[in-house]
Amino acid sequence: MTTIDWDSAADSFDEEPDHGLLDPVVRHAWARRLESWLPRERSEVLDLGCGTGSLALLVAGQGHRVTAVDRSPRMVEQARAKLTGTGTEVLVGDAAAPPVGRQRFDVILARHVVWLLPDPAAVLRHWAGLLRPGGRLVLIEGVWNGVGLSAGQLTSLLAPFTERIHHERLSGDRDLWGKDVDDERYALVARAEPPRRHTEVVDVHLILRRGSHVLLARRAGTGYADGLLHAPSGHLEDGEDVREGMIREAAEEIGIALEPQELRVALVMHHRGPGGGPRTGWFFEAEYDPARLPYNREPDKCSELAWFPLDALPDDMVAYCRAGLDGYRAGERFLVHWHEDGDTVAYEPRGPRRAVPLPAGGVRTGRVHHIELWVPDLVAAEAGWGWLLGELGHVPYQRWAHGRSWRRGDSYVVVEQSPDLVPGAHERCRPGLNHLAFHVADREALDALVARAPEHGWRLLFPDRHPHAGGEGHVAAYLEDAAGYEVELVAG
Repeated sequence: MTTIDWDSAADSFDEEPDHGLLDPVVRHAWARRLESWLPRERSEVLDLGCGTGSLALLVAGQGHRVTAVDRSPRMVEQARAKLTGTGTEVLVGDAAAPPVGRQRFDVILARHVVWLLPDPAAVLRHWAGLLRPGGRLVLIEGVWNGVGLSAGQLTSLLAPFTERIHHERLSGDRDLWGKDVDDERYALVARAEPPRRHTEVVDVHLILRRGSHVLLARRAGTGYADGLLHAPSGHLEDGEDVREGMIREAAEEIGIALEPQELRVALVMHHRGPGGGPRTGWFFEAEYDPARLPYNREPDKCSELAWFPLDALPDDMVAYCRAGLDGYRAGERFLVHWHEDGDTVAYEPRGPRRAVPLPAGGVRTGRVHHIELWVPDLVAAEAGWGWLLGELGHVPYQRWAHGRSWRRGDSYVVVEQSPDLVPGAHERCRPGLNHLAFHVADREALDALVARAPEHGWRLLFPDRHPHAGGEGHVAAYLEDAAGYEVELVAG
């Protein structure tokens, strides 16, 4: 609680440009702000900590009926003189417990008062009780030389009894203060409406994979993020679960009928757009099927469908979608992406990064972190391993002068042409690595990979015993690249 002697300060109080409002430029700036914060219709306004009545005079001049309160008799004396003829009632009293009896108001106005209160939470609760239904608190506060109340702190104090809070930054408007200021000054306009149980939109996003490429749609004619690329997506309708919603959106937007078992959860993101409300986004991964070609079923909402490499995504994307795909590529499972109100909807390559990864539960000890293969020819290895790992659902992950890596979940595979590589070819039959083995969905997918493997530098081993080279009950293909590295692809 401050120990300022307000009676002693009263005679010089109006010398500050924003106190006395003697400068017409400053007075007009405050009048314009008040006009935007107060109701348009004639209202009952309670000005607490009114000082010499400068703001009360502006409010009365805009047609409102004002009751003004200040604890300093000297301030009240000056306010009464200033407000003569306006119909304003000026009272001596404590702003924390104004002497207004059972009277109720449409607006409570307080400038630079809340930060002085010993128990602001209790006082704000009391003030909210003095408002009529639908009334509003107009609170002008700031932080000066390390003292005061930040907008975040005051918003938290208001949260228990209202959820409609408008924040307006005032520091940048020199006309309000009669000078440039570099501290935090702001206004909060809070409607007196009890908080409702929190609800938010749930949206779904499809990461349709074609090897190392992903399908994106360019928005058009929607009124939100038009011209930017985004994954096929939408929000849930009443009664849907997230899989049902994703299947419906895929059919509506790109004309493919997905089965529930084709969808894999890639990422869950809690996100908020600039100036918007929070949403929960589920990103699902599915594999491209040449027998079900995606096409633009909503030309009124989409101007283009195109495939893009996951490790070279375009910049002209919706920011949170780009963050989701970047997180997916990095193996993250849970993200928070919270825009600030001044951010752009579009991804900005040099802008702030709002994505915050959240660690998944479970014991990590003992899981495979990565497998590293030293290769004699990085260019050839990148072509062959990049194709195969991409077809198996791995995402391009790291790239440096001597190596590349591809990630799937928590683990990744590295190929590196290290400067420390010693002469000699890889021989899988010598002590050391024999082969890597990967799951493949089914026999049909296995046959498709085997058919295309030679185009990418792989040859089929044991062709006379394929696909049972590992035994009659084992359906698999054994491939070898030009450097002698072997991969086993196991169907089912």
